[in-house]
Amino acid sequence: MKILTAQQTREAENKCFEEYYDECELMLKAGIACFDEIIKYYYDDMKNKSVAVFCGNGKNAGDGFVISRLLYSKGIDTKIVLCDKKPIIAEPLMYYNQAVSSGVMVEMYNENSTKCDFIIDCIFGIGFHGEAKAPFDRIFSDIANCNATVISIDTPSGCDSTTGSVCKNAVKADFTIAVSTLKYCHILPPSNEHCSKTVVVDIGIPNVCYDDNYAHTITFEEVRSSLPEIKLNAHKGSNGKLLCICGSYNMVGAAVFCVESAIRTGAGLVKLVTPKSAYPIIASHTVQSVFCPVDENDGIISLSSLDTILDELKTCDCVVIGCGMGVNDDTRKIVTKVLENSNVPVIIDADGINSLLSSIDILKDIKVPVVLTPHPSEMARLISKSVTEVQSNRIEISKNFAKEYGITLVLKGANTVVTDGENVFVNTTGNPSLAMGGTGDMLSGMIGSFAAQGMPVEDAVKAGVFIHGHNADSACKKFSKRGLTVFDLTEHLGILMSEFEA
Repeated sequence: MKILTAQQTREAENKCFEEYYDECELMLKAGIACFDEIIKYYYDDMKNKSVAVFCGNGKNAGDGFVISRLLYSKGIDTKIVLCDKKPIIAEPLMYYNQAVSSGVMVEMYNENSTKCDFIIDCIFGIGFHGEAKAPFDRIFSDIANCNATVISIDTPSGCDSTTGSVCKNAVKADFTIAVSTLKYCHILPPSNEHCSKTVVVDIGIPNVCYDDNYAHTITFEEVRSSLPEIKLNAHKGSNGKLLCICGSYNMVGAAVFCVESAIRTGAGLVKLVTPKSAYPIIASHTVQSVFCPVDENDGIISLSSLDTILDELKTCDCVVIGCGMGVNDDTRKIVTKVLENSNVPVIIDADGINSLLSSIDILKDIKVPVVLTPHPSEMARLISKSVTEVQSNRIEISKNFAKEYGITLVLKGANTVVTDGENVFVNTTGNPSLAMGGTGDMLSGMIGSFAAQGMPVEDAVKAGVFIHGHNADSACKKFSKRGLTVFDLTEHLGILMSEFEA
């Protein structure tokens, strides 16, 4: 599914106006499509309840006027609330007059306007930016403090559709209906929290009106179709050999979660290089992988094990390095040498990323595919910015970094971003249950497993992040968001993979 900025949306709509529908027709289509979605989700709840359609003075109000007329025609107690002044733009004015002629009551905003059961927010559309000015600042505040269920059309008012920033007291919707496509405010923090559940409605803009350079969401069908076929005569070698260089005495769980998730997503053979002191603990929790216990210093893999690691590189199809590995001078050299000597894709996570901070430019010279999977704090360290700066510009920061260093970047968090510097994908699966230690290690193992099985790296990453989130969504139905553990997630993963098999 496409994700557009405000400007890209305007460009697509203008192409549509030139070749297919005039603005009046498209506004009607948008209003009808949004009305249909409201009825689908809320009709039973709206019976015998009051609905106020809050309209600004722009084109977004036109959708609201159409919606109000259609709701009223269904016998729902509906009124229009004008938040500033009567419409003066031709198209919204026409639909305003139609609504009034149909019997819909109109009032100018007042202190009693929010005393209703439902508010349909058509105050601003994709054009909002900055801070709300009077009278909208007061209206936003009143909506924030009322008890009504709020349904926002296209974007919650007060959210910047392009940057995802929000103004003070921006509308927090219980349900958002995105018109034609997702916008960045639906998937970027902090505005994504203001959108809550978001659905997209098709209003008939032909595909030829859109360009090819948009960000996209990752879909179930593309992930399912990208997974390799399970062949009748498969054996452990043909199903991919994954080398995991993970774990330390203090972080044994990271290694367990990484190898277990790799096994449960189909890797034929998983070998774990880990410190000797960590081996007994790890082996008590996972037995299917092959172990390669190596020398250590203070519970962390020692540089003296490098020759062993380089030998193991010769027989694997993909490498995952860094999960729970620890950071010191030895790990910095090990990560560098693995990158320089690998002939297969390398997935770098956690302490692998932290071990690269002082030598990040080495990535520019590596010829094999490299994937970095930072969380926002790790990303901030990579580019010497604050976490706030990273989170406020996730798409561009990810894209620029991936392009500069020639890697695939997975910026984790709600709506994980995947980019190779050109293409941008955003994952919409997952939930807050993943906000705990160990889930990132699990993701690295999954990506490594798919890459080891022969999937192109971009496909392996997209499959990893989508299934990782989808697994959490599914597991929460059995467990809970608070009570879910990473062990629960890894056990559930094997069952979940049946959804992706023919």
